[in-house]
This record gives sequence, structure tokens and C-alpha cells, in this order.
Amino acid sequence: MRAPSRPKVLICSQLEPEHVQRIADAAACELLYEPELLPTSRFPGDHGGHPPALTAARHQRWSALLAVAEIAFDFDWRSPGTMTETAPQLRWVQATSAGIGAFVQRHGLDEADLILTTAAGTHAAPLAEFAITGALHFVKDVPGLLAAQREHRWQRGVCGQLAGRSATVVGLGSIGRRVVELYSSLGLRVTGVGRPGQRYDLPVRVVDTDGLDAELPDTDILVLACPLTAQTTNLINAARVALLPPGAIVVNVARGAVIDEAALTTALTSGHLAGAALDVFTVEPLPDGSPLWDLPNVLLSPHSASTAAQENELLTDLFIDNLQRYLDGRELRNRYHGERGY
Repeated sequence: MRAPSRPKVLICSQLEPEHVQRIADAAACELLYEPELLPTSRFPGDHGGHPPALTAARHQRWSALLAVAEIAFDFDWRSPGTMTETAPQLRWVQATSAGIGAFVQRHGLDEADLILTTAAGTHAAPLAEFAITGALHFVKDVPGLLAAQREHRWQRGVCGQLAGRSATVVGLGSIGRRVVELYSSLGLRVTGVGRPGQRYDLPVRVVDTDGLDAELPDTDILVLACPLTAQTTNLINAARVALLPPGAIVVNVARGAVIDEAALTTALTSGHLAGAALDVFTVEPLPDGSPLWDLPNVLLSPHSASTAAQENELLTDLFIDNLQRYLDGRELRNRYHGERGY
């Protein structure tokens, strides 16, 4: 069934004027965008930001916009869990994040009669680049180079190389596939780990999670790029951390709860693991008392590795494509499936 003509589209987080105009020009819709009612961005591509101190009249105005919206770009910043009541005309929400499973479950939106689509694919390149950065950081001993530079110490030595090492990439969505592609191009021996029963068209060896234990002892670099679901929560438990060989490196661009953070910290502190490049953590922001802040073999990113300067351009491209699909009555890209959690 074709959607009604000129649906009302509400933009719920900050977007640059040129991208707002692109949406307005691309599809027959009535665009609702009043940035003064939205959280202010702290950096380009920030879809959280600082909530505004709205007057009663402006709160009422935002409620009025929600009440007539059929499509939302992002979730309601005030109360996402009540969108089915505050936005009774709403049929579809385009998220600005790829991993929305925990968010929609927390707010009860996975059971709502809404179409939800994710931003899967828009963050693949920057996160894969972070996976390369994290591996090279330790293989090339960047911490040691910086320490020697601070001390004005000139001492020749030897460093490692990525080429020829083995990497195991857990999660073969858009992010994991991009990691596989880039790691392979750098000469690593890559094994992908996917879901049981799923077929993957990749130019590397692929196993499913049932075969993970057999892969870990030969894994020099473990990259976690899977969604957080009931099946992947604590997937890399303490026993699996211990299976990694001495000197292994862990890169996590998935979610913090995919790995046992305490076991990871112990393995890093003891020196069993050479290093970890972490963009995500079990508790965010990372608590001040976490030892991960001060471990010299940890490269810590505040859940920002996915946010490239071009993010809003890519999100707008995706939204325009999906908006046209919606208007044409075609299947939307990146549709969220509550039973899978992604």
C-alpha cells in the first residue's frame, strides 16, 4: 500500500540546514524542523547534545509537532518511550544509530506498532578505521614511541607488523564486513564469525559462534563488531578471554557488554593481552574509578569512533532513500527486527 501523499516528517535532532534542504527537495513531504526546540549539538554529528531549557510555550509547540508527525528522523529527545502516545500518527522512525536494540527495548518501543529503521552502514568506514588504528597502535608500539619522544631518548629497535597476523572478526554486518575487507587488504589472515545458520558471501573463512572457542587460541587480533543481543551479551566471557594467546589484542566497536570487562581488565593488567582498543564499555560514561583509564596498554575512545565529520551527510543519504521507498510502498533499508534485537 502506498503511503499518503505529503506525509509530515519531523526532524528530532540537530541537522545542518543543507541536509534539511536536501530532504525537502528530494521527496514530496511536509518537513517539520525547529532546531530551537532540540538539544544543542556538542560536535558535528551529535544527535544527543544538551537538552534545551524550553518554556512552557515551547514545550507545547514540540508536543504539537509530535502529535501530527507520521515520520520521525530520530527519536523524541524528551521521552522516546511515550512516542506511541505523544505521536499518535507516527508510523516510522529512522534512527541515527546502528545499534538500537538495547535502546528500543529499554523504552518499550520494540513492542510498539512502529516501523523502526537503523543507521546500519553509515558507521562502517570510521569504525573499521578505528579497528585498524587500534591494532597498529599496539603492533607498532605507539605508546613506547611516545614515551621515548617525551624523554628525548633515541634508541633504535624493532617493531611488529600487521601483515601475516591472524584476526578474528566477530559480527559480519556492515561494520564487520568492512573490517574484514580492510584487514585482508593489509595482509592479515582473517576469519569471520557469524550467526549460526546464516550464509555470508565473503572472501575469507567464516565460522559461526559455535566454533568461536576453536578460533580464539590462534587469534592475534580479536575484533568485536556484533550487535548486542541476548545471544551476544557476555559472548566473550572470562573463559574465552583466557583462550586468547599471550600478546593478543582486543578491539571492541560493538557494545561493552559483549565482553566480560572485568576479565578483560585482569588480562590487560597481568600482561597476558598486549592491548585493547575500546570504543564501548559496560557502563558509559566510563566511571572515574575504572582501571581502564590508567592502563598503558589500553587505547580508550568515549564511544565516538563511529562519529565522523561526514556522518550527517551519510545519514541524510540513507533517510532520503528510505523516504522515497516509504512513499513508493517499497521495503525500507535497515529495518529493525525486535525478535533479533537488531
